[in-house]
Amino acid sequence: MTEIAIKRVREETSPEDGQRILVDRLWPRGVSKQDADLDGHPKEVAPSNELRTWFGHDPGKWEEFTDRYRAELDDNPAAEEFVEQIRGSAKVTLLFGAKDEEHNHAIVLRKWLEERL
Repeated sequence: MTEIAIKRVREETSPEDGQRILVDRLWPRGVSKQDADLDGHPKEVAPSNELRTWFGHDPGKWEEFTDRYRAELDDNPAAEEFVEQIRGSAKVTLLFGAKDEEHNHAIVLRKWLEERL
């Protein structure tokens, strides 16, 4: 089974990261492509612009955000393709730019992926 980790894209790169996948729709400010050292950036699996704007990183909207994002993933063929792309990988690290490490879409995406791998 594929091990899925999450971490902020600004954290130091590590050999233990495995495949480094940026899962933000927008490129994080102040991060160079060289420093990010990515293996992929599937923007299509990130929350829609509408959902991202509505959420605004407000922890009070977390539960509804989680439900709405999971619904987007369920209806997104690119999300299913992403599952197949990482299937069989030893380790994948989902990278995100948000400051809040407890309320961000990478947490939701990891759980959604783990249910399918």
